[in-house]
Amino acid sequence: MYIINNEISQTTYKDLQTGKLLDLDAQEILLISLEKGALFPEHRSPRDANILVLEGSITFIINDNEYSLTKHNIFNFPKDEVHKVIAIENSKFLIIR
Repeated sequence: MYIINNEISQTTYKDLQTGKLLDLDAQEILLISLEKGALFPEHRSPRDANILVLEGSITFIINDNEYSLTKHNIFNFPKDEVHKVIAIENSKFLIIR
């Protein structure tokens, strides 16, 4: 069992913030916090990944397609695909890869 404590609830909204909640050889979980209007710029994931939106609303852009994701939505995407995220409102989400 892994304990995350209060890191998710205590993470504030200020532009783009990232933090690693769990890092194992086979998997990692990242916490991303985006202030309304902030951009997580284009990048690639080294592994297939899932986004789990915890709070707020984001636009996930991959392969020239836009996906609107809100609280409790899960979206999976393949490794090595260029993508970016825009916060429609203050948002927190997990990247599980």
